[in-house]
Amino acid sequence: MTDYDVFNGDADGICALHQLRLAEPRESRLITGVKRDIDLLARLAEDPAVCDSRITVLDISFDKNRQALDILLGRGNNIHYIDHHFAGEIPSADLLTTDIDPDPEICTGLIVDRLLGGRFRAWAVVAAFGDNLHDSAQAAASEISPAPDDLAKLREIGELLNYNGYGKVLSDLHFSPALLYEAVRPFADPLDFYHESDVLAQLRRGFIHDMELARNTPPLIDSGIGRIYKFPAATWPRRAAGVFANEKAREVPDKAHALLVDNGDGSFMASVRAPLARKQGAVDLCRRFPSGGGRAAAAGINNLPQGRLDDFFHAFEETFSP
Repeated sequence: MTDYDVFNGDADGICALHQLRLAEPRESRLITGVKRDIDLLARLAEDPAVCDSRITVLDISFDKNRQALDILLGRGNNIHYIDHHFAGEIPSADLLTTDIDPDPEICTGLIVDRLLGGRFRAWAVVAAFGDNLHDSAQAAASEISPAPDDLAKLREIGELLNYNGYGKVLSDLHFSPALLYEAVRPFADPLDFYHESDVLAQLRRGFIHDMELARNTPPLIDSGIGRIYKFPAATWPRRAAGVFANEKAREVPDKAHALLVDNGDGSFMASVRAPLARKQGAVDLCRRFPSGGGRAAAAGINNLPQGRLDDFFHAFEETFSP
């Protein structure tokens, strides 16, 4: 039987898979991509040879992969689906096991941690920090009581792994998510990864460079509802987008935030963060536009047409008005 591990290329997807494979090692084929590449099951559905296999899916929208999922189930594949994004209606099927929880305070890494009874809790903390769930990360960390310096290191690992996932294509990233997972794989303890791997040093240098440029960009719109930023068509904004949006959301937790990155083709990539004080509305806003999706607290649109920017601005104000 062939095993496939299908996972989002951000910190949450990588850490969720890592916990599972520490608990249950498997030699599997890795299917992943940049953070916004979530139609990953379609790659398997397009290959008729993928049948009677075990497929584990982590941190990608069930709703966006529904058609490919049906095809793969029809070929006798046994699928375990673990996620925290909007799912829609979940069908009942003998070959399908789901652990899906869209609670805005949880991420896929924390769902896996729950399934494993906290066996690799420190990696779940990394995942939560990477998904900008700082309160959830600290709550999970309280059960393993890391020293303050170690907690800061877990946070940095999460933020750097997450930073690496953002880009339009794999060449935008410092490391492909599959390669980054392989770099993490030997380490049961993320603090050993922090001290022994040279991967973080390269990510840290890139992060400092990109975030310096991002932080020097003033908001395009700053209202009582929220702030919207607009970045040019370049590589650094695509890498900095998610971490910058998370940082701005923490900076003013009562406001919503959006970041528009010019795709260079007449459209924009949008990253949206609901107010951290409420954590609702982001996915509702983004699903009003084609290629939009995500979760209640954080969502995005891959290709927002230039001609619909005014529609987006209006929807942003409407969604997040008190």
